[in-house]
Amino acid sequence: MAKAAKQKSTKYVSKHADEQGIIHWSAQENKIWNTLISRQLSHIKNKACDEYFVGLEKLQLPMDKIPQLGDVSKVLQETTGWQCYPVPALIGFGKFFKLLSEKKFPVATFIRTEEELDYLQEPDIFHEIFGHCPLLTNPSFANYTQAYGKMGLNATKEQRVFLARLYWFTIEFGLLDTPKGLRIYGGGVLSSPSETEYALTDKNVERRGLSKNKVIDVLRTPYRIDIMQPVYFMLTKVSDLDSIRELTVENIMALVEEAKTLGLFDAKFPPKDVA
Repeated sequence: MAKAAKQKSTKYVSKHADEQGIIHWSAQENKIWNTLISRQLSHIKNKACDEYFVGLEKLQLPMDKIPQLGDVSKVLQETTGWQCYPVPALIGFGKFFKLLSEKKFPVATFIRTEEELDYLQEPDIFHEIFGHCPLLTNPSFANYTQAYGKMGLNATKEQRVFLARLYWFTIEFGLLDTPKGLRIYGGGVLSSPSETEYALTDKNVERRGLSKNKVIDVLRTPYRIDIMQPVYFMLTKVSDLDSIRELTVENIMALVEEAKTLGLFDAKFPPKDVA
């Protein structure tokens, strides 16, 4: 969960809207948006799930400039009752869960520099808007995201660490096994050209099935935010994203407690300090 991973330092500073709710982006920032969206649209063709493309069509994101949050929120509110909520580059777990529980999707109002065009650890406005917002027009995905926020709202610090893995392997890096083939629904993959290709085609990647009976496996799987993922979880045997509703089981916190008792699986990557 990169948005709220930790309160660490960042070189990026989010922009503030004026009294009319407009964020004034520079020509260079708009150019970077154009580069990112043009490139990624070509990468996700026949790779993103159908629901994502339906949402993308509804949002009608501009190609030549960074969209205003109000324009995106208008579409989200009309479809699922969600809205974009401007935040600093990094926020705490508590605020993150609270916003999701209120159908407010946190969007850091800065865009990456040209030097970090291909990768940055902090989620910028391109990642948030292009990667996540199209699927927030889908009722199943939107309901799951809100339910996740509610789960974390009253969780303990330790429980939230386990819940972070559920967010990571579904909302950020989830795959969907459909009759048309493997498709992407996770925003972390959808907003990254290298991860898009890697997640679907790399022969060394482990792709595990995910159902409500396998949630505990997700809770026990370590991850790192600064490497290509060695493990992805797929929703299987479905033709659309509706089955994600199955993951919002009422006893999810009981599964968290069970995962705490069982402990984590062995990591499939080296420790960060020797990576």
